Amino acid sequence: MTRVFMSRPLPERVQAAARARFDVTVRAETGPLSRAEMLESLREYDAVVPTLGDLYDASLFADVPSPRCRLLANFGVGYNHIDVDAARAAGIAVSNTPGAVTDATADTAMTLMLMSARRAGEGERIVRAGAWEGWHPTQLLGMHLSGKTVGIVGMGRIGQAIARRCHFGFGMTVAYHSRSEKQLDFPATRADSLLALAGSVDVVVIAVPGGAETNHLINADVLAAMQPHAHLINIARGNVVEEAALIGALEQGQIGGAGLDVYEFEPRVPDALKALENVVLLPHIGTAALEVREDMGLMSVNNLVAFFDDQPLPNGV
Repeated sequence: MTRVFMSRPLPERVQAAARARFDVTVRAETGPLSRAEMLESLREYDAVVPTLGDLYDASLFADVPSPRCRLLANFGVGYNHIDVDAARAAGIAVSNTPGAVTDATADTAMTLMLMSARRAGEGERIVRAGAWEGWHPTQLLGMHLSGKTVGIVGMGRIGQAIARRCHFGFGMTVAYHSRSEKQLDFPATRADSLLALAGSVDVVVIAVPGGAETNHLINADVLAAMQPHAHLINIARGNVVEEAALIGALEQGQIGGAGLDVYEFEPRVPDALKALENVVLLPHIGTAALEVREDMGLMSVNNLVAFFDDQPLPNGV
């Protein structure tokens, strides 16, 4: 029977679906795989369901020249933790789970936008500390989102879902930066450059894939171009933002605030970032809803089934 290794415990519905067809081993730990575990997964299993943090790099495939594994059915839309070219060279296919994560991630972006603009995290800390002295007209004055301009960096599925929520839900003007002009079902203006976008909007939302091409895409120059009242939101990958530059911009009041669901050296969050009041910090909950995680997992299982039935991968990368 085909042996499948799941690198983390997935929802029970997903495990049941996988076990109905495969001999499944589910690793109990919730942290990333060690190198030894990844080497074993390539040698001992026909397929692996890895996820964020499981670093299948070129050196790993080089150490297993004749892997038993034939498919990495990634749990998640992002797969920058897998060297796809090296996997293919080793005879291993790779798939992911696009679509299932779109709306949940867009909702998280809106959560961060509202929390950051309206200083919700700061306000909750005041209440929990017993320091709230009651309502008054100038308490915790933040930025009203309705009618403002949002700049989307990366107008793919998730970027478009965020833009729709901003336009139709909050009456915001939408601008975006991407490699090509997009055909959209809502009004939006493409900026000539990332710096031009950063300097012309009230909120910058990052929705690009992770990887070498987007590493430190948001750097000190981009942050310096932003307006002093503007907010930066990241629901993409942590390394897209130069974290040290962001800390400096927040400490100096160079931008109005930030909302982060991901971090450059995740799960480590710098003490300097945690000490700031003008940043909202979430623990990578972009897709953390049971039905969404079930959909993601079932998509991984569908990729497994198709592959071992000698059918085209529904979500090959």
